[in-house]
Amino acid sequence: MVDNVEQQIYDFIRPYAGTYLFNIKKVELTPDTDLDTDLSIDEYEIDDLMNEYFAKFNVEKSNYSTQTYYPDVRVSWNPFKKVVPVQVPDFTIGMLIESAKAGKWLYD
Repeated sequence: MVDNVEQQIYDFIRPYAGTYLFNIKKVELTPDTDLDTDLSIDEYEIDDLMNEYFAKFNVEKSNYSTQTYYPDVRVSWNPFKKVVPVQVPDFTIGMLIESAKAGKWLYD
């Protein structure tokens, strides 16, 4: 059963899930849905989304940082240089739900 806060978060995220030209299939939103990998929300959109989220759901920002989930990655124009992938923590809808229920950002 989906509680009221959870449903409000899904309704809030849905416009950011978007519809892609070649992918007519609608993305199913669950607590495990990752904002960056599953929904392809980029670092510019996430700033707007999170600022609106903190205000709308009255969540204290405390230790939230976009850099944690969208770190700066140096680009090398050298085709022979191996690029090391940067590991980032999950950034899921479930994190938004739990933090909204707690009234503060629960993750580092």
